[in-house]
Amino acid sequence: MKKEKLSLKNIKASRVEKLRFLRENHIDPYPGITKRDFLISEALKNFEFLSKENRIIALVGRVRSIRKHGKVQFIDIEDSSGKMQVLLSQLEVGTENFKLLDKALDEGDIIEAAGTLFLTNTNQKTIKAKNIYFLSKSLLPLPSKWHGLKNKETRYRKRYLDLILNPDVKKVFLKRSAIIKKLREILDREGFLEVETPILQNLAGGALARPFKTFLNALNIELFLRIAPELYLKRLLVGGYEKVYEIGRNFRNEGIDAEHNPEFTMIEFYWAYQDDKKLRKFTEDLICEIIISLNGSLQTDFGVKKIDWSPPWPMKGFIEIIQEKTSLDYKKMTRDELLVKAKKIGVEVEPYLSKGKIADEIFKKKCRPEIFNPTFIINHPVEVSPLAKKLPEDPTLTARFQVIVAGMELVNAFSELNDPLDQEERFFDQAQNLKKGDKEAHSFDKDFIEALKYGMPPAAGFGMGIDRLTMLLTNQPSIRDVILFPFMRPKS
Repeated sequence: MKKEKLSLKNIKASRVEKLRFLRENHIDPYPGITKRDFLISEALKNFEFLSKENRIIALVGRVRSIRKHGKVQFIDIEDSSGKMQVLLSQLEVGTENFKLLDKALDEGDIIEAAGTLFLTNTNQKTIKAKNIYFLSKSLLPLPSKWHGLKNKETRYRKRYLDLILNPDVKKVFLKRSAIIKKLREILDREGFLEVETPILQNLAGGALARPFKTFLNALNIELFLRIAPELYLKRLLVGGYEKVYEIGRNFRNEGIDAEHNPEFTMIEFYWAYQDDKKLRKFTEDLICEIIISLNGSLQTDFGVKKIDWSPPWPMKGFIEIIQEKTSLDYKKMTRDELLVKAKKIGVEVEPYLSKGKIADEIFKKKCRPEIFNPTFIINHPVEVSPLAKKLPEDPTLTARFQVIVAGMELVNAFSELNDPLDQEERFFDQAQNLKKGDKEAHSFDKDFIEALKYGMPPAAGFGMGIDRLTMLLTNQPSIRDVILFPFMRPKS
């Protein structure tokens, strides 16, 4: 083990020496000007035409391998679009230049190869280099040659190496980008306006979550990183916009696990003059269109199973599924009875939680994990839905729905509460819960109440986690696998 570390140290020292050697020979190892005629994929696609034309072209890429055969070397380079073999020969580049490159070139260097395209005797598409220029001299060897990059934590911490060494990881993030692009395309087509709302907020609102606190020195005030953009987007409905959406980062000071990262990406949109029922159909259509465009089929792999996204998705009541899975009758039980029963079935809850919150914990632990294919869960208690309209037929419940897939909450949506007096009362109840110790309770937002008093149209609102959707559509077991730079505990 000691010997391996010593060799690695020697290799690093050798590369620094090669850097010095290049500069002594008046070669800039980090030039600012680069010539590139084609992406590698473009050169391969037009190979027949370019090779017949015998035209000198310039390709760029990172050196992935070097195979030396005396006065000839075969070098594989890679750019973002593909790989190409480079033939470096003393005959083509000259004796002095060949010796210089032979001495200074390493795997990991980024180079420009200028030459003509041809087929080798083994039908390998290759560029015969007339010259090779350094674009970036690599001072550290790629880890694959030494110990690979299989350790998950190292891959998350050094995502740049993960992307170089693991092609499948690149594909995940290309697909993530395609998901967001398609989402924008659909909403723009449907007449929604993309907007931006504050991330630094005086009050953290729009969801039940524990916020991050920060401080603004200029005004000597405490601020919060947003937990959701909801209350600002609804202010825009008051202002006269009827269809608005935002894709952006939210921050929640909660646990870290396979489904949660302290910062994550969400899409939220608000649609005036619509309700939760119409929104359910739109949600189904929206997600299915994204899946078809990316996957070509409504069956996607997740773990060892296949998710069937085919509509219509089944719909189950929040209260009914709790009774189905646990035999607990929410309607007939008091808060204290539900608290006792929760503990008996192995669901640990804080004693200060409301009846609705206790039920939500039971749902998360005992019901949600058993739902695999997309399912609408509807009609949640008011205590866990402080921003949703009450059901006219049962004011203890709300016109809200979640989409649960593979045991995860993917979508949260509802008919928006636009009664300012009802909202004011619910904010007051949430403030009391906060005093009792519920760190996730909603803050009392006086300015939002004032906005509602000017009149907000009836509307439906939708929130979906981009990270979780990407997990489901790329068959990744952890949210860290779909966030380029997930939060990691500092090594120190």
